[in-house]
Amino acid sequence: MADWNSLIREVIAGEWRDPETGKAAEMPFETIRLEEDLEGGGADMVGPLKLGKRLAVISDHNTHEAMGKRIAKELKALGTVDEIIMPSDTHCDEPTIALMQDKSRHADGLIVVGSGSLSDVVKYATFKDGRKYVSFPTAASMNGYAAGTASVTLDSGYKTSLPAHAPRGIFIDLKVNAAAPAWLPAAGLADSLCRPTAQVDWWAAHRLFDSFYSKTPYTLVAEDEPRMIASAAGLAKHDIAAQGHLHRVMILSGFGNCFTGSSHAGSMGEHQVSHWIDMFAGKQHPGSIHGQQVGVATLAIARLQKEMLNMARAPKIKPTHLVEDEFITRYGRHLGPLCFAEAQKKAFDARGAAAFNAKIERLWPELREELAAFMIDPTEMQKIIASAGGPTTASELGLSISVWRDAMKYGRDIRNRWSFLDLADDCGLLDEFLAQDAQ
Repeated sequence: MADWNSLIREVIAGEWRDPETGKAAEMPFETIRLEEDLEGGGADMVGPLKLGKRLAVISDHNTHEAMGKRIAKELKALGTVDEIIMPSDTHCDEPTIALMQDKSRHADGLIVVGSGSLSDVVKYATFKDGRKYVSFPTAASMNGYAAGTASVTLDSGYKTSLPAHAPRGIFIDLKVNAAAPAWLPAAGLADSLCRPTAQVDWWAAHRLFDSFYSKTPYTLVAEDEPRMIASAAGLAKHDIAAQGHLHRVMILSGFGNCFTGSSHAGSMGEHQVSHWIDMFAGKQHPGSIHGQQVGVATLAIARLQKEMLNMARAPKIKPTHLVEDEFITRYGRHLGPLCFAEAQKKAFDARGAAAFNAKIERLWPELREELAAFMIDPTEMQKIIASAGGPTTASELGLSISVWRDAMKYGRDIRNRWSFLDLADDCGLLDEFLAQDAQ
């Protein structure tokens, strides 16, 4: 039987040191456990975390049957247990967070049994209240269980990553996760496979703007990423080992955020495209989830990065086209100014563009070589996602080509995080790429 907790155990104990600083990270978790079967151990796992005498087990209609009912029964040995069952289509937005606070206000601590949005709702609600919570993931559908941030849609409609807190404990029953519909771990795989495109974006930004960069998040997953990729096809077959390899990468990626205090290592241009779809696709949104969208965006951006890095001469940018009225027309009176303010922070005027062009021309030969070392060929990446049963094109997502191209064109608008989307658009190559890129 595999030791699914190696390295995870050492990092939490402070025994693994950041190779760049020599320091151990202060992890927000008391414990994380991956096991092939955790049935019967709920009280023994949660009890030492001292969540209180009155607990609330939060699940939705699907995860209640998969695991929530069982966990609630096991935790009765610790005290009073309330069960709160949310709709299966729960979204992490401000009204739902407020509802969670109200429904669970009598509980000392919360136990969330589920994934994705439900996890983020509990994460942010308990953060606002100052209560502890514990997570029992039921699907490897997103790369965020161990993150200290929550993806929240504000009342304005703006979707953003907000500071929150991590669970005191994460307990992953691989047998339960393997039984989940296969499209869920396929989405988690795609969310994790953005490492190459995010690393290219982050390193390029570091070299061109002298901004912060750390290789530590990538060191943490270096041995596990190839195993995750090699076992990807097993996700479609509900293979337990494939689940274990994927969950390990997700957890170790979360550790990377803890060491750096940043999500840059796994959230750059591809995530901006996914967030744009959620914020602005409106009635044309096909109901796809974050990881699926990130996967399709990752493949497109990998193709864009490859095409640009094949250029012998450095691209030259022009001053960023930025007109506030156009943002208001595109996004409305509430979100337009917010997006414009974000875009302004990384926009180039004529002087800035000239300085940027001089620097990228000087660095281009060595920068191309440096970035090539981080990449996985986009054709290979597409095969990996497809082997797990995940969508690889906008059409497979169910998204219209017009909305898809808008998401790629304007995804840069919503966040002050420079990526190859900015580079391609400012040098006039993005429109041509999107017109030719098959989706």
